[in-house]
Amino acid sequence: MATPVQHMQWLATSTFVSMGTTKMGTHTKKASSKKNERHSAVWGGKPVALLILGLSTTLAFAQGRQISQIQDDGSGGSTVSRKFSPDLVRMISAKATASQRVIVQYKNAPTSSQVSRVQAMGGRFHSTLALVRGGTFTMSPAALRKLAADPNVAYISPDRKLKGMDDLTDAAVGVAAAWNAGYDGSGIGVAVIDSGINDNHADLADATGVSRVVYHQDFTGTSTSNSSGAKWDLYGHGTHVAGIIGGNGDDSNGRFGGMAPNVKLIDLRVLDQNGGGSDSMVIAAIQRAIQLKNTYNIRVINLSLGRGISTSYVNDPLCQAVEQAWRAGIVVVVAAGNYGRLSVNGSSGYGTVTAPGNDPLVLTVGAMKTMSTADRSDDQIASYSSKGPTTFDHVVKPDIVAPGNTIVSLFDSGSTLAGEYPGNKRNSNGGKYYASSGPYFVLSGTSMASPAAAGAVALLLQQNPALTPDQVKARLMKTAYKTFPTVSIITDATTGQSFTEYYDLFTVGAGYMDVAAALNNTDLAPATAGSAVSPSAVYDATTGTVSVVNGNSVVWGTSVVWGSSVVWGTSVVWGTNVSGNSVVWGTSVVWGSSVMSGFSVVWGTSSDAAESVVWGCSSDDVDALSIAIDGDSE
Repeated sequence: MATPVQHMQWLATSTFVSMGTTKMGTHTKKASSKKNERHSAVWGGKPVALLILGLSTTLAFAQGRQISQIQDDGSGGSTVSRKFSPDLVRMISAKATASQRVIVQYKNAPTSSQVSRVQAMGGRFHSTLALVRGGTFTMSPAALRKLAADPNVAYISPDRKLKGMDDLTDAAVGVAAAWNAGYDGSGIGVAVIDSGINDNHADLADATGVSRVVYHQDFTGTSTSNSSGAKWDLYGHGTHVAGIIGGNGDDSNGRFGGMAPNVKLIDLRVLDQNGGGSDSMVIAAIQRAIQLKNTYNIRVINLSLGRGISTSYVNDPLCQAVEQAWRAGIVVVVAAGNYGRLSVNGSSGYGTVTAPGNDPLVLTVGAMKTMSTADRSDDQIASYSSKGPTTFDHVVKPDIVAPGNTIVSLFDSGSTLAGEYPGNKRNSNGGKYYASSGPYFVLSGTSMASPAAAGAVALLLQQNPALTPDQVKARLMKTAYKTFPTVSIITDATTGQSFTEYYDLFTVGAGYMDVAAALNNTDLAPATAGSAVSPSAVYDATTGTVSVVNGNSVVWGTSVVWGSSVVWGTSVVWGTNVSGNSVVWGTSVVWGSSVMSGFSVVWGTSSDAAESVVWGCSSDDVDALSIAIDGDSE
């Protein structure tokens, strides 16, 4: 008999109310044991290895700050004005009258009297966000300015909108070694915070036909089904992500199986039928994942979504939420972003990592492409993969990279993406599928690389359940494959535009994820949260040099086991000389003279310049969406 799956609805009052228990349909297909292949639209049935390379930074730690402490954003002005994020300051300027939906973070958990005070100002209360000691409100500019004078208010920011980031993978990362050793994710729960999971797909059932999606909950307040047959995932992104993490390849005789084909999946829906959501929805979902941790043994959260950065991660409520999950013992895996092609004043895609991938605690993942072969030695970085350092804090990101280009995973019949891009459907052999529904679908992006890493984390935790998030992160970074070309050039087949990619610290991080190497490694970083925090990059204007500062992180020191060159590899960090600039620093746009126009975009202190890198008015969602659908040519 199928196990009951809980269906929950998130109400605006932040109260969880059961909507009943539904028994899921029983599938009779037996899970295939053929798991030697992974999602690839191009590479057919060849086996592939999967690698992830990453790197992160710790500016806040280097400056002796506590991650959980709200900080002055450095914008100047009165104490009251410093409580507003830079983007909110513009939204509530002197002439502005429109009310804004905001997240208010308090120094202490807000009380009912404080909520009543906001309501007395004409504000509307939406939900409590206990995880970040805050709440979501809609308030007029005048009321917000008045509220900021409250001494218990720490920081106020918009309830920002975000979106999903839109094979040879298995061979590229060496996951077959895990399967051969008997590791398939059994007993591990992975929370997928995305557009939902349509678990009618046979690839998400266990060997007895029972769905491995053990929990559903919606945080968007929108319908969870439509007349076209989509259920729980009306957009089609989350189901694809879930298949990369834990599909068993049943519909393809094992060909398109996921990384950890027997994990339990926890569906926390935060993106609607158009792939849109907000900070408060994601924060509420993270809070729920922490609450359900012991119930479903949730050890991993996957976040294949993001938005631009308008303040330090120290002040950002979304970043504060992922840190709480990390400290609760859950490995948080985040997509780096798909803005690597974005060049503001010649910045060549640097400084484009999105939130919450900018947080130094989490594991941030960039995207590689397998070049249609099972041999990882010829693999290249995807031109759209976002690069560090992060805006404002200059954290070194991504931490690792993994396959993310033209990935074949689960098709969600009746979803928005299925309807708009029928040419991306694939049959069980990987060929184009022209019927109204089909088993598989192709997407590209760091959204596809992140779940590959999340699945790898599940395998490591099955092997050693005692590992802490920092120990998992450190091991994946240390054991990552670190041999790359000096440079690669990709030409977009549609536009004819060429992109030159350097394999530096801010492009590939610590290297290309290698599951086999990680499973064979026994080195243990300290168990404490923050021991593997990502370092920061500091530019010295006097000497024109950049250095990586480890702060109080004990992992990236000088020891033989965890020294910087061991984790990032001398070829990645120092490389060979290219036009007088070490490969670690990429192009002179990033590390060259401050006279260069692109330099201030990455290293400048202007919040306006920094924000324009990620969500400037001329270069936001269109490019990222087209990349998710088409990907790089190989």
